Amino acid sequence: MKEIRAFIQPNKLNSVTTALMDIPGFPGMTVIDCQGFGRERTQHVQDYRPFMPKKRLEIFAPDSLVELIFTTIMTVACSGQHGDGKVYIVEALEGGRISSGERRVDLG
Repeated sequence: MKEIRAFIQPNKLNSVTTALMDIPGFPGMTVIDCQGFGRERTQHVQDYRPFMPKKRLEIFAPDSLVELIFTTIMTVACSGQHGDGKVYIVEALEGGRISSGERRVDLG
């Protein structure tokens, strides 16, 4: 099991969500509003703040779906502009379902 963690432009959330939901067996995701900056930075005249709004997607998926989810996000979230975002794949060693107490390596 892996975690796919993506930081995308807010205006791409609907199209990314729709594309991901079309993947058979897509396990679901969490969306968080966040701010940050990378190489791209904005400058405000009165009060310099480099932070840009982003949406953070967190998806825990079985290894068999990771490449398809990653590729889908990379393709759909791309506008060709700086600041489109980033996608990471992180190893998830174990998970637990609170309601049932179930604990296993591949908890989808």
